[in-house]
Amino acid sequence: MTGLRVIKRSDRRLIVRRGVRLSGLLTLALLAGVSKPFEASAAGAAAPRTFPIVYLREAYPAPGIMPSLLETQPADEGLAGAEDGTAEINTTGKFLGLNFKLYVETLPAGADVAAQARRLFTRGPAVIVADLRADDLLKLADAPSIKGSLILDMRTTEDSLRQQDCRSNVFHILPNQAMRVDALAQFLVEKRWTRWFLLHGPTQEDAVYAADVRRSAARYGARVVAARSYDYSPGSRRSDTGYQQIQTQMPLATQVGSDYDVLFVADETDLFGDYLPYNTFDARPVVGTQGLIAAAWTPAFQSYSALQMQHRFELFAHRGMTERDYGAWLAVSIVGDAVMRGRTVSPAGIRAYLRSDKFLIAGFKGQGLTFRSWDQQLRQPVLIAQPLMVISMSPQNGFLHPGNTADTLGFDQPETQCRLAP
Repeated sequence: MTGLRVIKRSDRRLIVRRGVRLSGLLTLALLAGVSKPFEASAAGAAAPRTFPIVYLREAYPAPGIMPSLLETQPADEGLAGAEDGTAEINTTGKFLGLNFKLYVETLPAGADVAAQARRLFTRGPAVIVADLRADDLLKLADAPSIKGSLILDMRTTEDSLRQQDCRSNVFHILPNQAMRVDALAQFLVEKRWTRWFLLHGPTQEDAVYAADVRRSAARYGARVVAARSYDYSPGSRRSDTGYQQIQTQMPLATQVGSDYDVLFVADETDLFGDYLPYNTFDARPVVGTQGLIAAAWTPAFQSYSALQMQHRFELFAHRGMTERDYGAWLAVSIVGDAVMRGRTVSPAGIRAYLRSDKFLIAGFKGQGLTFRSWDQQLRQPVLIAQPLMVISMSPQNGFLHPGNTADTLGFDQPETQCRLAP
């Protein structure tokens, strides 16, 4: 086993060196070490007990050509948020004689996730923050060696993982696609922009997003007055005549006979959506996967003390906090809350606490966040934002719900296809 060496990234954070391997035996030993984490003496004589959080990610290939040179993907995206969250929960944990440690395991690209899980988690349950894509997350959740473990999904947005492919050992942090589309739809209906032209890409992800747009239109009284599929080849992005080609192709793609209020774009793979603003045939706003978007977090968000959080993260990571960073930070914060306020250390105990009425986590969004019992999706307000500014936050005023107004976003309990085991 590779030796674990604790290093300091700054004076206020204690983490484990990135890339170390975490054996199942070590996981069991660390969990055993926190069986009584709240019994440190008042004099502080007892050594801090260690609670491990496993950050599991895969070295996915870097994305292809970005539409803009200003768009980059930080090498530590997600991980920086988890590290920052670990440092913050340790500021409270030390008063309880408890020390949270983040153990990072990076799987090679294309790894057999189930086989890797057998290697890593053979001696007992673990608490896992999963920075994995949807297919790998399902393989991890279904791995026999993960039985009894708790997985906090900090990355995916797929509807299917909250519907027919839901798993009882997985809790989802970021809003799914249906929540995001509903958030935009409420804003558009509030503006009385109720006639939508839907332009979607050729992928299956685009088709799912387009289906969510139609669902939201029917749900909130809007209409999709025109719809079109579009497949754009990005080969001209870097050519000298790229601007001319874009200026020609985008108006042709958006010329329709119906009058509409807003162009709703479904381009999950960033093929063409960023080229639509100011290039449409008609002078109309662009919303959806590009243009005006719905997001869990953006570096432009400043309300509800988010400005202070943004500042702390920038001091730590020397960059802005992305949505994936926020998902990881929130996942770690949830674990800390369950252990310290919920007074439980086992994955089964944490799961029960997260599903109970006692759980409430602060997410810098003006209200406490909780998990839906029917699909274990974190209910939360969703930001409506452009690149430099947050425009609004959904749910919008006037969209009511008998229980929690955040449940007007996404799949409510009567709509769910998720059937979790008790």
